[in-house]
Amino acid sequence: MRYALLLLVLSISSSSAQTFDPDTVRAQPLDNGKMWLFEDPPTEYLQDTYGFTPDEAWYRRARLASLRMPGCSASFISPNGLVLTNHHCAQSWIIRSDRGGEGLLDNGFTTRALEDERRVDALYMDQVVAIDDVTAEVSAAVDAAETDAEREAALEEAQAAVTSRLLAGRGITSPDPDADDFIVQVVGLYNGGKYSAYTFRRYRDVRLVMAPERSLGFFGGDPDNFTYPRYAADFAFFRIYGDDGQPLGTPEFFPLSAQGVEDGSLVFVIGNPGRTARGRTVAELEFLRDVSLGERLQFVESREQALRGYLATGQDDNPDQVRGTIFGLSNARKAFGGRLRGLQDDYVVARRAAGERDFRAASPEASALIDEMAALQAEKRELAPAYRTFPGLFNRAYGSALMKRALALVRGEDSSEIEASAADLERAYLEAEVAALRRYYADLDEALPAALEGESAAAAADRLLSTSQAAQPSADPAQAEYDPAVALVRGLLPAIQEFQSASAGFSAREADLARQLGQARFAAFGNAVPPDATFSLRFTDGVVAGYPYNGTLAPPMTTMYGIFDRYHSFCSSGASDPCEWDLPPRWLEAESALDLSTPVNFTSTSDTIGGNSGSPTVNRAGELVGLNFDRTIEGLVRDYIYDPTRGRNVMVDTRLVVEALATVYGLDGLVREIRDGTLRR
Repeated sequence: MRYALLLLVLSISSSSAQTFDPDTVRAQPLDNGKMWLFEDPPTEYLQDTYGFTPDEAWYRRARLASLRMPGCSASFISPNGLVLTNHHCAQSWIIRSDRGGEGLLDNGFTTRALEDERRVDALYMDQVVAIDDVTAEVSAAVDAAETDAEREAALEEAQAAVTSRLLAGRGITSPDPDADDFIVQVVGLYNGGKYSAYTFRRYRDVRLVMAPERSLGFFGGDPDNFTYPRYAADFAFFRIYGDDGQPLGTPEFFPLSAQGVEDGSLVFVIGNPGRTARGRTVAELEFLRDVSLGERLQFVESREQALRGYLATGQDDNPDQVRGTIFGLSNARKAFGGRLRGLQDDYVVARRAAGERDFRAASPEASALIDEMAALQAEKRELAPAYRTFPGLFNRAYGSALMKRALALVRGEDSSEIEASAADLERAYLEAEVAALRRYYADLDEALPAALEGESAAAAADRLLSTSQAAQPSADPAQAEYDPAVALVRGLLPAIQEFQSASAGFSAREADLARQLGQARFAAFGNAVPPDATFSLRFTDGVVAGYPYNGTLAPPMTTMYGIFDRYHSFCSSGASDPCEWDLPPRWLEAESALDLSTPVNFTSTSDTIGGNSGSPTVNRAGELVGLNFDRTIEGLVRDYIYDPTRGRNVMVDTRLVVEALATVYGLDGLVREIRDGTLRR
């Protein structure tokens, strides 16, 4: 019956998406999401929705057991400082831990005693130990300023004053963020409508404990990324050590659930969601759709393609690093593509417009501000060709050395220190830049400069590489007067400078309008509407559930049968190399010993986004049941609107973690610690 209803929903949603009347679309109560604040939890909502009322002890453990690491989330899962996060969050740190020739990323890393746990240089993890409402203090300073520059300066001064005061209360009078045990971050919520100061305990002695092979952590590779059903063992373990060099005592941790989850289970994902844009006006979203997102997507696609081609040549001495970069770009490609498709969906925009109408009705002040924001977006559209092109030029990581040297020569600066990427990459990056500039001049309906002429961007790039002095680091400024690349950049520079000045002004005005809209939103709706994500600690609720997709159904959870089915279907014979579903020998050897009915991944209606990777997933009792690692591509529109009918978040089931540790890796001591807290020696 449940599946029949899901298919009915699919049929109705598909037809309504094609035939809806925009004037009849209504906003939903949770369109702005469920990324709840610990300092302002929706306890009444949780009671009304689930009959569950968390007490202060529940919130305290959820906060203190949760961690933030660079770019991701993590959590304490034993009383001995043991930390669980995603393999993809650990990837760069695994590479850094390699002592040369170990191939830790591909081969995995296991330890059987504390002495084998390997300290990771520069890795830290943060725990929120206090949250203070500093809205009055910060807002008073910002509201007293009159100009955009004064407001920005006032905000910085107010944040610094709050930070100094709170650190002084912990005995830190000369802050050193590279060494102190505590740091403070003042976060603007509701775009500055409210301010919270988060005091973190920063742990700097972090050691790698265990990581499966990359082929398991990223099982399915790019084809499976942002999809479901999934079968990824995307987990890794670290341990935090105290000042005495011993495992840190952590009384607040998430104990392992003995039962796990089932279809319909209530779960909470606790972590640090990165950034959402649900508070943006419809005019801002339309600008993103029509102007910005498409070019960002094209930029990422071109650089990913360049790096994949380069990796295939086998020239790089550190292929793991290149693969890590490709992973980030492929992630961004799917993310930008999903966001763009979401905003190209007229129903999504109509529902945001309905919410905006409700906001106008609730706040006359907001109505005037929304109109101001729309006028500002109209001004920005006049510079649309520049917005599409200039932000991607001279990119530090993915730009050609030739263009960056040409810019230095135009400015009279030394270009000799600008190093080029490998030849294949330099050519690919330059071709992408030339293609973007050719589109820029076409948008302006202007003739191409001589340096960009040719039957294709590739031909123009090849000509620049063979004729421009900027192709070499030893370019002589005195001889560059008539250089084609220098002439190209010299001709562009006035437009670039004009754009930079204008866009800075637009950004300041947008920030001030967003701050006022945030204040109006909070005044109108309070905590019934949570603020946009800010990479600060939040929790979100949801239920374990499958969903209809592609004319069929996705199950609420997958099992280990699927891991081996994917391997045998794609990789066991006649597969291309590499195969994205390949399994290392020890997994194949363990196949007959494994309980293949063990759940691997599961989905829920929780509200997550980038930054939630590594977030612990717990049940009502605060017991660990999973580990958030992805969301489906249908859910990428959640950057702008939360709709539980559009996609799911995807989690690693802790039952997979335990089964793999015990049966594949033979790490019984680690399993024992996860189950009952016994510290292995």
